[in-house]
Amino acid sequence: MIAGVTRRLRGEAERANERRVLVLAGDRDRAVDAAYDAVESLGVADGSVSIVSTREGFRFEEHRPRNADELLGRTRDAVVLDCHERFVPNALGRAVGAVDGGGLLILLTPALDDWPAIRDRFDDSLAVPPYGVDDVTGRFRERLVSTLRTHPGIAVVALGDDEADDDVIERDGLTGSAAGERDEAGDRDPPSAPPDATFPATAYRACLTADQARALRAFEALAEPGSAVVVESDRGRGKSSAAGLAAGALALGGADVLVTAPAFRNAAEVFTRARELIETEAETGGDGEGVGRKGDDRDDDAGGDDRDLRTPAGGRVRFLSPAAAAAAAAEADAAIVDEAAALPVRLLEGFLDAPAVAFCTTVHGYEGAGRGFSVRFRERLLDSQFAVRDVRLDEPIRYARNDPVEAWASRALLLDARPAVDAAVADAAVDDAAYRALDPDDLLADETLLAEAFGLLVAAHYRTEPNDLARLLDAPNLVARALVADGRVVAVALLAREGGLDAATRRGMYEGERVRGNMVPDVLTSQLRDEAAAAPRGLRTVRIATHHALRDAGFGSRLLDEVHAEFGGDRPGDEEGLDYFSVGYGTTPRLLRFWMRAGYRIVHLSTTRNDASGEYSAIMLRPETDAGGDLLDRHAVAFRDRERDGLSDAHRDVDPDVVRGALRACSGPVSVDLTDTEWRSVVGASVGPGMYDTAPGAFRDLALAALIEGGELEERQERLLVRKVLQGRPWEEVADELDFVSTSACMRAIGDAYVPIVERYGTEFALAERERFISD
Repeated sequence: MIAGVTRRLRGEAERANERRVLVLAGDRDRAVDAAYDAVESLGVADGSVSIVSTREGFRFEEHRPRNADELLGRTRDAVVLDCHERFVPNALGRAVGAVDGGGLLILLTPALDDWPAIRDRFDDSLAVPPYGVDDVTGRFRERLVSTLRTHPGIAVVALGDDEADDDVIERDGLTGSAAGERDEAGDRDPPSAPPDATFPATAYRACLTADQARALRAFEALAEPGSAVVVESDRGRGKSSAAGLAAGALALGGADVLVTAPAFRNAAEVFTRARELIETEAETGGDGEGVGRKGDDRDDDAGGDDRDLRTPAGGRVRFLSPAAAAAAAAEADAAIVDEAAALPVRLLEGFLDAPAVAFCTTVHGYEGAGRGFSVRFRERLLDSQFAVRDVRLDEPIRYARNDPVEAWASRALLLDARPAVDAAVADAAVDDAAYRALDPDDLLADETLLAEAFGLLVAAHYRTEPNDLARLLDAPNLVARALVADGRVVAVALLAREGGLDAATRRGMYEGERVRGNMVPDVLTSQLRDEAAAAPRGLRTVRIATHHALRDAGFGSRLLDEVHAEFGGDRPGDEEGLDYFSVGYGTTPRLLRFWMRAGYRIVHLSTTRNDASGEYSAIMLRPETDAGGDLLDRHAVAFRDRERDGLSDAHRDVDPDVVRGALRACSGPVSVDLTDTEWRSVVGASVGPGMYDTAPGAFRDLALAALIEGGELEERQERLLVRKVLQGRPWEEVADELDFVSTSACMRAIGDAYVPIVERYGTEFALAERERFISD
C-alpha cells in the first residue's frame, strides 16, 4: 500500500513539476520500514536521498536534526525527516527546501492525534530552569498537525500498530494538478547572452531561468565603481546561483570579489557556481559550449581553498565573515552580500565603502526578512554615492510556481509572516493603542494575530527562525505583549523569565555548567563570577519591535512602560514578583539612549564582537526590588572598574560613541582619589606647561568620572577622552579621526578638555595649583 501511495504522489508531482509530502504516522520502527518501501518505490538512487534523524545506520545520506543546515543549497529527490525523539522546526524548513521538483518530503511522525502531547528532546531545550519539560506545551505541533491534515499536496498514512494491523490512508495527497508551468531545466533552451553583454556567454548559458539571466545582466554593473545591485527573491529562485556566476565572471576579468553571508554555508552556492564557471572557462578556453549546472555528486561541504577561488587573470572570489568583510570592503573591487537581510543595518553600512556592491536577500524565509532589509537599509543605500539597480526573481528554479508544498511550509513555519500593511496602521496614535497579552492559546486560534505579531519579530531581528515560532507558542518561560491599534499589531515584545534558581543550580553555573534560557544570570554568574546573581528573578526583553511605519513615534517606549507596570512593583496576594528587568542586545548609541531613557543601566559589555552583527553586546538592568538594586549596584561598580583598564585592551576598538553611551548608562558611583603629585600633572597639562604622558592613570580616572557623570564636555571632547585617554590610541590616529588640524592641536585639546574636569573634581590642593597658573 505504501508503495502505491508513493508512486501516485510521485507521478503527479513529476507531471506538475511540484513537490509532495508523505506523512507516515505511527510507531517509529514501522515508520522507518515504511520509509524504505516508499523510497524504493520512487525508483531513485540512494545517493539522491537524505534522511534527518537522531538514529544512524541508514543507507541514505544522514544528517542530525541540529545539523540540518547541511541541507542548505542541496537538491534531493527525497528527504526523509524523522520527527520522533527530536523534532526541530528549523530542520523541517531545511528539509523542505532541499526537495527538488517532482520529489517527496517524507515525514515520520507519531500518531497525529497523539503527537502534540508527546515531549521529546527539542521540548527539553524549551524547558528553561526553573521550569521542567512538563511545563512545555504542544501548541506548535497542534498547529502543524492541523496543516498536515488540511493542506493540499500532503498524503497521510496512519500506520498499524504492528504488521498484522492494516495501514490507513487518511489522505492521498493528490491535487489533480496538470503539467507544471515550465519545462524541466534540462529540456529547455538556456538563456542567451545579450548582444552587448560583458560577462562570458558561458555564464548566461548556465542560467536556468530568464529571471536569473536578468539578474546576471544587472550584476554586470559591478564592474564599474559606484554601482550597487539589490537582488530580492523568495527561497529557491536562484539568486545565490546568479550571484555566484557574476562573482566568477568578474574574477575571470581580473577583479577581486569579496563575498560574505551570515555563515559560509549560506554562501556555498555562490562559490559552487563561481567555481563551475571558472573551471568551465579554463577547460573550454572561453567557448563554454554545453555548460550547465553540475550534478549533485559534487562536494557541497566546501572548505579550505573553496573559500578563495583564483583565476588566470589574477582575479579571485573570496569569503570573509560579515564583520571582517565589512572592514575589508574598501580594499576589494566588488563586494557581494548574500542573505543581506540576515545582517544588521549597522554592519551593512560598512559595505557602502566598497567600490561596487551587491546585496542579495530572501524576501520570505528563515535566513532573514527582506521587508526588514528594505525598510531599514534601503533609504541609506539610496542616499549613498551608488547608482542602484533592483532585480526581483519570481520564477522558482526547481519546481513550479504554484507548488503546494512551498505554500504549506510558508504557512506551517510562518516563513511569509509579515506585519500589517502600512495603510492599516498609518493613522495609529500611541495613546490610543491598546496594551494586551499575546496568550499562546489566542495566537493559536487567530492566524492573523499570530502572523502579524511574529511578522514584526521577523522584520525587526536578523535571526528569527522557525524554532522561535515554537518557543513563542510552547516555551513556559516566555511571554509576549503587544500594542494593538484598530485591531492591528503595531508593537510587540517577547519577554523571558530568568533567575530564581536554587543554590545547587547556581553553584553548577558558577563552576561552568550551562543553564538554558537564563542568559543574563548565566553571564553574571559564569563570566563575571557572581554566584548569587541567579537568585533574584528577572524578566528579559528578548526582542521588541515596532511596526516600521510607526518608528520613532513612541510605541516602543509605551510598550515598555506597560510591561514595567504589569510585571514590576508589588504583586497581588502570594504571587512572586520580579526583582529586575533586563535586556541584552548588539550595542549602538541609539539603542543605548533608548534603554537608558527606559530606566535601564549597563552592567556588561562583551569583550568580542558578534560574528554576524559586528557589534559588542550590552547587558542592562532595571531594578524593581532591593534584591534587584543590590544586583545592579555591585555589577555597575564592577563594570566601571573593568572599563578603566578594559578600554585600552579588549575594548580598544569600540566605537567612541558606544563607549560614551555605555559609560553614561553606568550607575556605579564615581570615585576620584588622586595624589597631590598626580593633581600637579593634571593641572599642569590643563592650564600650565605640564604633559599628559606624565600621569596617564590619573587622566584615565578623571576621564572615566567625567564621562559617567557627564555635563561638562562637548561631544568632540568626550570622543577625544575616549580615543586617546581611555583607549590609548596614537596621537596621529586620534587627530586624524577627530579632524584636528595637527597632532599638536589635538594635544592642546586634551588640556582644554581637562579644564572643566579639574574645576569639578579638583581638591583644594588642585584648585590652588590651578590658581598659580591662572593668576600668572
